[in-house]
Amino acid sequence: MANNKEEKLFEQFPPVTTEQWEAAITADLKGADYERKLVWRTAEGFNVRPYYRAENLKDVAFLGSKCGEFPYVRGIKKDNNWQIHQTIVVECPKEANAEATRVLTKGAESIGFCIANKEFSAADLDTLLQGISLKTTELTFCGCGAMTVAELFTDKLAASNLDPEEVKVNFVLDPIINKLTLKGKLGCKEGAPKAFSKIADLIKKVPQYKRVRFIGVNGQQFNSCGSTIVQELAFTLAVGHEYVVKLMEQGLTIDQVAPSIRFTMSITANYFMEIAKFRAARMLWANIMAAYNPTRGCASKMKVHAVTSKWNMTVYDPYVNMLRGTTEAMSAAIAGVHSIEVRPFDEAYEKPTEFSSRIARNVQLLLKEESHFNQVCDAAGGSYYIENLTASIAEQAWKLFKEVEDKGGYIAAFEAGFIQDQVEASAANKDKNIATRRESLLGTNQFPNFLEVAAPEITTETVTPCDKAVCCRTGQPVEGGVRPLRPYRGAMAFEQMRLSVDRSGKEPKAFMLTCGALAFARARAQFSCNFFACAGIRVQDNTYFKSLEEGVKAALDSKADIVVLCASDDDYATLAPEAYKMIGDKAIFVVAGAPACMADLEAQGIKNFIHVKSNVLETLKYYLKELGI
Repeated sequence: MANNKEEKLFEQFPPVTTEQWEAAITADLKGADYERKLVWRTAEGFNVRPYYRAENLKDVAFLGSKCGEFPYVRGIKKDNNWQIHQTIVVECPKEANAEATRVLTKGAESIGFCIANKEFSAADLDTLLQGISLKTTELTFCGCGAMTVAELFTDKLAASNLDPEEVKVNFVLDPIINKLTLKGKLGCKEGAPKAFSKIADLIKKVPQYKRVRFIGVNGQQFNSCGSTIVQELAFTLAVGHEYVVKLMEQGLTIDQVAPSIRFTMSITANYFMEIAKFRAARMLWANIMAAYNPTRGCASKMKVHAVTSKWNMTVYDPYVNMLRGTTEAMSAAIAGVHSIEVRPFDEAYEKPTEFSSRIARNVQLLLKEESHFNQVCDAAGGSYYIENLTASIAEQAWKLFKEVEDKGGYIAAFEAGFIQDQVEASAANKDKNIATRRESLLGTNQFPNFLEVAAPEITTETVTPCDKAVCCRTGQPVEGGVRPLRPYRGAMAFEQMRLSVDRSGKEPKAFMLTCGALAFARARAQFSCNFFACAGIRVQDNTYFKSLEEGVKAALDSKADIVVLCASDDDYATLAPEAYKMIGDKAIFVVAGAPACMADLEAQGIKNFIHVKSNVLETLKYYLKELGI
């Protein structure tokens, strides 16, 4: 009965063609350029239309597949019950064990242990794992000591009588990214052949443990270095394929290698693009593996661990990081990844507190227990928009992946500088967009907290990108090798500038001189307050001055370092020269806007203008330099 009613309802509406939609849109645009106004050109190299229809799906080949079915675009299993993951830095095995035991009772389902100590012993491992059930808890070991732990753990497994189907352990052994990509060489002492042979030996040692994965492709690092979504996906796939090739050269089969790989990828703020990225990733990896004709179905399944982006995190207004982490985790949950880790909001500038770690876990608990995202497999499936995004990202990533393969694979492409050139170009474009506020980082380059002063734990090192590859064990620069990629955060340039003000011992002030047309004066005053506060400059907003003389007097009485004239374009022709003469060299004089009379004003000596097309970062740096900061 319900279906009949639905059919009758639809019959009441005449079909609307694409031509009719386009005609209506064109009429609403009133002569504006359709492509420029409504079509979004992504950084990934493809266009996104303002709307999609069923006809846009006619060339999408993967439609019709189900969850848990090849090519796994809709997920590698028939449910969406992802693992809530939390990483613990291991300094003392006993303390780390206590922390792990505690968080497992508070919502965490998967534990990561970051081990920097290569001298880690079997006794340390026993202490670390005491009371933790390998049957119910998925464990991941990363850090410089991961190889040492892997060797100890396999010895432990070989001597145990545990059910191989119940043990779920991951080791992030990734010399290609963690060593070559970030340090410039595959090993400080050992070359590539040795690194791959050691991984192969581990896989051969415990062949019955099908859920123990030794290779952890750390693809999130591409995002941390400023890559696009397509670059992160393509290069992550290229690294995964490189391991397949190198380990098969060590005598392993595709059925041994592929199930031993676990991928880690970032989640950025680009909500819908991220959903599509993970769907495209599973499909592309499945097709790459299918070319090797594996006999085990799991060989084509891509196990993905998703981590909220560190690149997006800020040290000023850090509570905004909670919001970023929430939306990012939501997109990964909808995309159907294996596990998710939400970074604590304070991770960028201090060791996460118990509070921040709890909030990070609770984000996922809300998505699971209150929002029930785990109850629906591939909720985005069938969306005209998401399906087209998935196809577009897959197409662009596949094209870039093939470019890497044509250069001899990831290692050869990286040694030739191809990977670095691609990522660095993307990073430079992102930096420019942040500097000009085409890309917003709330609390940093847009809508800053006017009264915030950097906390003591925020140091110069916190906001300064590392310019040298450093050995994680010795802390010494890695000499030789090829040019590595440099992880950083997008907000660092603004944070570095603002910290210099906070630590300068000075309190520079910008005074809003509002006069003329009230509506324009208030709008430009608000814009200017946000502009200067991005550098930590204290702003004094003012509702309105009845006369220019009154405003200038108030500005000079306030001892402001910068006076910003906020008025209409028509008013600037007369008010700006007068204000400029009255203020003289007593303060830096700035006009808010880009009036038609700008050339005339410049001819009269007025050089400072701020507007929506300004490079905010460079402009503020200039004013701070003028103020001796």
